[in-house]
Amino acid sequence: MADLKELALVYHSEGKPGKISVVPSKDCRTQQDLALAYTPGVATPCLEIEKSPEKVWDYTSKGNLVAVVSDGTAVLGLGNIGAEAGIPVMEGKAVLFKRFADIDSVPLCISKVANEKGRTDAAKLIETVERLEPCFGGINLEDIGAPACFEVEKTLKSKMNIPVFHDDQHGTAIISFAAIINGLKIVGKKIEDCRFVVNGAGAAGISCSEFYITGGAKRENFIMCDSKGVIHNGRTDLNEQKKRFAIDTDKRTLADAMKGADIFLGFSAPNCVTAEMVKSMNKGAIIFAMANPVPEIMPDIAVEAGAAVVGTGRSDFANQINNVLGFPGIFRGALDVRATDINEEMKLAASEALAELASEKISEEVKKDLAIAYPKDTAAGMFDAECPLSTDYVIPKPFDIRVVPRVARKVAAAAMKTGVARIAIDDLDAYEASVMLRIKKSQGK
Repeated sequence: MADLKELALVYHSEGKPGKISVVPSKDCRTQQDLALAYTPGVATPCLEIEKSPEKVWDYTSKGNLVAVVSDGTAVLGLGNIGAEAGIPVMEGKAVLFKRFADIDSVPLCISKVANEKGRTDAAKLIETVERLEPCFGGINLEDIGAPACFEVEKTLKSKMNIPVFHDDQHGTAIISFAAIINGLKIVGKKIEDCRFVVNGAGAAGISCSEFYITGGAKRENFIMCDSKGVIHNGRTDLNEQKKRFAIDTDKRTLADAMKGADIFLGFSAPNCVTAEMVKSMNKGAIIFAMANPVPEIMPDIAVEAGAAVVGTGRSDFANQINNVLGFPGIFRGALDVRATDINEEMKLAASEALAELASEKISEEVKKDLAIAYPKDTAAGMFDAECPLSTDYVIPKPFDIRVVPRVARKVAAAAMKTGVARIAIDDLDAYEASVMLRIKKSQGK
């Protein structure tokens, strides 16, 4: 761990500090180039946009530009560390947008939006972000503390005419739901019959649970726990989001809650789940322990205790629930149809795309890339079967180049179907292929 910390500091400081830079998309080498890029030529597109504001999409970078916005109040597992300290994470998000989907993005870490208690003042953050709409095709909210994050996203979605997406809420929900879809195929269960235990009632835990319900799970089959134990209707300390999951039960602890459960989802603390708790679950249990860097239970312990499918947030274990499987393709699809929103249908479409990819035969070309990124999994034959789906492979890998094109295709189709797309894509097969070529070109392949 000490070596990793030192390497991380070197990585972020050597050469040009930070991880991103601005690269012009047009030449500016001659007197003519300068006259076109700036005065006097630049006045022409300005006036065209003034006459027809929708032409901003034709003459500016707006259509491929996302703002990654945070106030630094809930950064990773580090907590409220401030706007400046959150910049490396937002720069990292910008790197992933570009690397995986050829989307340009700008990290915007905003200060002076806290209340007297040092927590997010939702109204201040909303006012600031709302003013960014002219320049950006989408807003990716990141690392904003609960419960303010719920109000911030909801309000901005109603006020802005571009997609607003809080990745901490919906990214994890979309990826983990895809894994649940495939996990249930393996264990032979239906989502509407499954009992869920969710440990952690912050942005991720609540949003994931709501999304699973949208996808077919039943609200009455959920038991949610926070730092004080089971969320039941006898408690008087619950915010509005938690109240939606308050149930009439005599269960009070996580251990109580897990008895007879089918699916456990952890967004909480390391090593809080024991082998005994797993043994108390129903046969064919699915466990996604997503606390980082140490999960709620280590995968080997969970499997030995009887879990059928286990995933974490870590890349060194099977079934990594990694948000990079979602947001690049989701925004790629949304931007390409100039969507005004990222709605529930688009999110479900993203989950569907990921779930189906894990069951599709992998081409030899894609296998070559996977062999470089995942040599151990390749050597174990993970990618060789006609249907690769298995207990250790319920979602595709982040470096699978098929992911972004397929997610973008499904998201774009859902946007058109639900009426939030400004432009139409007639041939989705050709569109998916074009996104693949675009990504390959951006990666120098």
